[in-house]
Amino acid sequence: MSQDVGIGSTLDEVYARALDARDPRFDGVFFVGITSTGIYCRPICPARVSYPERRRFFASAAAAERAGYRPCLRCRPELAPGRATCDAVSRLAHAAASRIAAGALNGRGVADLAGELGVGERHLRRVLEREMGVSPIELALTHRLLLAKRLLADTRLSVTRIAYASGFQSLRRFNAAFRERYRLSPSELRRPEARTGSRDDFVRLSLAYRPPLDWAAMLDLLRRDAVRGIDAVEGDRYVSAVRVDGHAGAIVARDAACDARARGAPRHHVELDVTPSLLPVLMPVLARVRHLFDLDAEPSVIDAHLAESGLDRLVHARPGVRVPGALDGFDVALRVLLRRASRSQTAYESLAWRVTAALGDAIDAGLPSLHRLAPAPRRVAETDVQVLVLLGVRERYASIIVELARAVTAGRLRPEPGADPADVTRELASIGVDEASVALILARAAAWPDSFPAHDPTRSLAQRAERWRPWRAYAAMHLRLEATSATRDAATVRAG
Repeated sequence: MSQDVGIGSTLDEVYARALDARDPRFDGVFFVGITSTGIYCRPICPARVSYPERRRFFASAAAAERAGYRPCLRCRPELAPGRATCDAVSRLAHAAASRIAAGALNGRGVADLAGELGVGERHLRRVLEREMGVSPIELALTHRLLLAKRLLADTRLSVTRIAYASGFQSLRRFNAAFRERYRLSPSELRRPEARTGSRDDFVRLSLAYRPPLDWAAMLDLLRRDAVRGIDAVEGDRYVSAVRVDGHAGAIVARDAACDARARGAPRHHVELDVTPSLLPVLMPVLARVRHLFDLDAEPSVIDAHLAESGLDRLVHARPGVRVPGALDGFDVALRVLLRRASRSQTAYESLAWRVTAALGDAIDAGLPSLHRLAPAPRRVAETDVQVLVLLGVRERYASIIVELARAVTAGRLRPEPGADPADVTRELASIGVDEASVALILARAAAWPDSFPAHDPTRSLAQRAERWRPWRAYAAMHLRLEATSATRDAATVRAG
């Protein structure tokens, strides 16, 4: 989308819906010019949205300025995370901020983060100052203090454990930061009714979401993709083994509304139990869990659009369907390829277990159903293709899986939220991943909402899907759930 789009085209309608929703995932994908003011803005601009007839959409800031529009002083289009070379600075700032929010500077320096992002430390500091108005260290401190405040209010963890779980490297610095920012000591923020987890060996936190959330549909999707030993759906809860930065443990998640409805007071949050072994990496764990359950989605906006675009029956039957994300992007990509290499659900489950048993490390997570970690990319990258073939993976897919692992290990491919969809698509295609699998990896690992992971040999479905943009990934989830339900009903009839 390198040229401006004329009014009345399909892309204009897509852009208008994303603009009305102010979905931040489309920031930098397009810009909107206001004919009455001659100003162009980002889709997340806080200014009041103009009347539809006064909007003109552009696929780049350069196209808007070529048409005579000047940049908005509030949303500053020059800071949008675009895809062109000239937008690389602002894209870098957003990527860095996202990683800092997930704990990238906990126990590490700004130089380490800059090296990961492929830039110099001074350059990273400069772009974050311009974008966020704060230094990387100040941004990290804010995230640490906010997490510590939650842990003080909602758990009975000791102040010392909370300090380290929040990313502080010393209790002295933790106490000093609290007094400086909040004019209080950490203990003064504790609530008498602070609760413990459901088990003595777990810490419980809550993750809020915007209702509705179809938790049953989420569990159906995760159950189908689960791998024995790594994760499972047990009743109304999801359990999974997790490894982050060398720390391994387990999580247990369930929708708090499952209990609250019976009492007539629904609560809109997911209850998350985390093993203490994951407390040193709690910030990235929480970020990954929010991604896994798509808790930052705007379901009312998405559902309304899909219902108006021909999926009203499915949306009304299942309001609040989300797109399952990933605790680990490489793990999800591996599962997608193993499923493509399998001829049935039973074959997939068997193959995934054999690969996991051979290449995944054993773990004692404190739950009987969890005893393996997902294979790490470096371990897979060092594995000979024939080893995978002997485990039952067809040779073509075995080669692709090893190349995928090597691309992730080398840093050429980052299957994670915030990754550029075009970059991920290009790298996956270069190692031989088919189009449908690329789309599914984009939707789940990279959290790209307009990816359309549906098998469509005739392309007729893809044509229909144009009406569902910019949330085609959600439409695909509805279609997948309907197909699964139909298959289940047919099997029931045959069994009867």
